[in-house]
Amino acid sequence: MVEDREVRGVVKKITVLGAGAWGTTLGKMLASKGHSVMLWDKEPAVVASINHHRESLTLPGVPLPVSLEATVSPQEAVTGADTIVSAMIAGQVRYLLEEAAAVWPREAWIISCTKGLEPESHLRMSAIFAEVLALPVSQLAALSGPNHAPEIAQGALASAVVAAPRRQVAEYFQELFMTPYYRLYTSPDIIGVELGGALKNVIAIAAGICDGLALGDNTKAALVTRGLAEMVRLAVKLGGEAPTFYGLSGVGDLMVTCTSKMSRNRGCGEELGRGRSYADILANQKSVIEGARTAIAVQQLAAKLKVEMPICATVYDILYDNQRPQDAIARLMGRMAKPEDSEQAARLWSLY
Repeated sequence: MVEDREVRGVVKKITVLGAGAWGTTLGKMLASKGHSVMLWDKEPAVVASINHHRESLTLPGVPLPVSLEATVSPQEAVTGADTIVSAMIAGQVRYLLEEAAAVWPREAWIISCTKGLEPESHLRMSAIFAEVLALPVSQLAALSGPNHAPEIAQGALASAVVAAPRRQVAEYFQELFMTPYYRLYTSPDIIGVELGGALKNVIAIAAGICDGLALGDNTKAALVTRGLAEMVRLAVKLGGEAPTFYGLSGVGDLMVTCTSKMSRNRGCGEELGRGRSYADILANQKSVIEGARTAIAVQQLAAKLKVEMPICATVYDILYDNQRPQDAIARLMGRMAKPEDSEQAARLWSLY
């Protein structure tokens, strides 16, 4: 049994893995609440900027508290931590855990704030923690929602949801992160919350393709709505709860990612719609496009589980099979006519 914990009046020793814009924002938030925070990042220049200039290269113009330190050593970062916040890109997670496994604090509570799936294993981020470190799910949580790091770093109002199989863990992280400008809700559905954060990135690429092709608001609204239906179908097959997707980690995150100019995934789709290849976009992109990696896992999961996901499949074809966006959209529109919700239609029409 994992012990209960209190946040109020207790200075926590917190590790934040990943000093990108999101990890730095979370680290700043926690340090500003009086906790001792150590940021890890693999880039020496990022670490040096934080330690010596009180500003991150990934979040320029935002002053950082003196209680926020940084290191390039995974082992130094996690040693002695009682709370670990993972904000790494999805592709770093397994590598870092293997690097730090020997000194990993076994009693630390962990929250994943990464929105992605591992293409090779199809695993959610918290599941990678459980697998690599042989940790019980009772120590794990996930955070997701419509959160742009630069806005939150400046104190703009935002909300998110913390999910954990164990209620006390969810409420611990809820209280840990809550501020006057950042409101947290809780959920027991860690599967659904993590899948919401990961799958919406694929739909955001599709939304960006609509923007790049200048297809208009009607097309984009229809695509995003049907994309949500695909997200729910796959998530339920994987053990998630459908109602989760009508909350912050589903509709909320989907709305902001599919519409914002700050969204890397939407921006990637827009460039695809304008005719650029994914290889060309990737060669000139400094930041990771998580939706493109997640599209691989989604394509394979949908085939394995026999889940119909035509929008996600179209995104995959454009990204990796060099399909012309115009042709792919035409195929989507030419699919066989069907009810909006086949199960609902069968159930209600059977009454007449």
